[in-house]
Amino acid sequence: MHDELIARAKAWLAEDPDADTRDELAKLIDAEDVTELAARFSGTLQFGTAGLRGELGAGPMRMNRSVVIRAAAGLAAYLRAKGHSDGLVVIGYDARHKSADFARDTAAVMTGAGLRAALLPRPLPTPVLAFAIRHLGAVAGVEVTASHNPPRDNGYKVYLGDGSQIVPPADAEIAAEIDAITTLTAVPRPDRGWDTLDDSVLDAYLARTDAVLASGSPRTARTVYTAMHGVGKDVLLAAFARAGFPEPALVTEQADPDPDFPTVAFPNPEEPGAMDLAFAKARETDPDLVIANDPDADRCAVAVKEGTDWRMLRGDEVGALLAAHLVRRGAHGTFAESIVSSSLLGRIAEKAGLPYAETLTGFKWIARVEGLRYGYEEALGYCVDPEGVRDKDGITAALLITELASQLKSEDRTLLDLLDDLAVEHGLHATDQLSVRVQDLSLIAAAMRRLREQPPTALAGLPITRSEDLTQGTDTLPPTDGLRYTLDGARVIVRPSGTEPKLKCYLEVVVPVATHADLPTARTKAADLLTSIKRDLSAAAGI
Repeated sequence: MHDELIARAKAWLAEDPDADTRDELAKLIDAEDVTELAARFSGTLQFGTAGLRGELGAGPMRMNRSVVIRAAAGLAAYLRAKGHSDGLVVIGYDARHKSADFARDTAAVMTGAGLRAALLPRPLPTPVLAFAIRHLGAVAGVEVTASHNPPRDNGYKVYLGDGSQIVPPADAEIAAEIDAITTLTAVPRPDRGWDTLDDSVLDAYLARTDAVLASGSPRTARTVYTAMHGVGKDVLLAAFARAGFPEPALVTEQADPDPDFPTVAFPNPEEPGAMDLAFAKARETDPDLVIANDPDADRCAVAVKEGTDWRMLRGDEVGALLAAHLVRRGAHGTFAESIVSSSLLGRIAEKAGLPYAETLTGFKWIARVEGLRYGYEEALGYCVDPEGVRDKDGITAALLITELASQLKSEDRTLLDLLDDLAVEHGLHATDQLSVRVQDLSLIAAAMRRLREQPPTALAGLPITRSEDLTQGTDTLPPTDGLRYTLDGARVIVRPSGTEPKLKCYLEVVVPVATHADLPTARTKAADLLTSIKRDLSAAAGI
């Protein structure tokens, strides 16, 4: 085993095109660090519907140039097999470590395979890449990003020509082509032949952002903005300037790209502490709302003043606010969300007489809903202009929520007032999440097995009226690894995360509210129920 491992590592080293990872791997081989080598050579990073995502480093279980070149070659073979032998592939990238290298390698591999390749001019938000695919008539797109993962990670996200991310069976077909590549020496990689785009694609994206807003709407809301050390700042500022909003006050410590994300433990607005600097800026400047993007700017977080301090709105709250705003503006088309998001969207759509659809988790599914007008999921992802970007877009979502805040401001109201109105109209929909991060992935499988073998019959004293194992699929959903429990006045979904080593449990309770005066009591009741459901679910899952 030891000799075989060393031999595999040496074979990989001989082909590695990157001096950094060659040096790293050579040291591990010299030290005969069998534990670390085994971790890196125990298999290969699996290409799935989220593409690739993993820790940077040498070896097939890490993100590196060798792995990316294989992935690009597999994608090129898939596209050629589908009849796109001279199609255009557009490639975008964020500002993480190695992102520019991975993007350039992808362009070289596509060119070597006879396809046409075009690189975005510099690190830009993921939605600009998603827009560029359809704008340029590409047959596929690649975004090099690990979104809001820790600094040591990077990733590789694949879109097809409709501008939305891959779904089965494309992921398995591309994975099979990747597996068929035995050696990098067989992958042609010319050092020129692709295009590097100018700013015309970005200009077209920015021109398209105007379509998100209603003409003549109020544009007075003042904002504090953080880019979370990512690539959102310049594009968001340009979009806000075009729209005529007051210039956002920047969280300067987090404004510019920095792949080490020095001020946050996790560069995700949802993580504890990530918004601290933004709140400090808000206390200084007293804006109408705080807006944050994640590092690749496809997500948008919103915070509002509640009493004397600032509070992050949940993704479900923003999702409902944007839906209510679009309904008020007379939007037509289907409103869609993932199954783990709040059922409030369905109530809003139903009352407005609009079609409504529920999909599996992820914008790869939401973006495919027929006649989509608006889609969101609770993890801060909003698609408010599906004709322009068939994916979540943190820039256009920020514009739309700021327009709504401006509209309410002109009526001497706030986002919280509108949330209260929605609760009285449709019932208080309170959501929460029980999220368990693990080092050992087998703990997640064990928890899912335990829930399947010994399913709970009640949570928080509420009987479970329906229990569904989503691996079987439903009338409207393809199979997925998840469990859904319907309770009297509540709903719970349990699933392993697709991008992180986490077990995620999504909870919702619905408490009827007769009048605005009843809201405080309803909120207390909802909070108590959510706490009890969390406790009982933890016990049932053994986590």
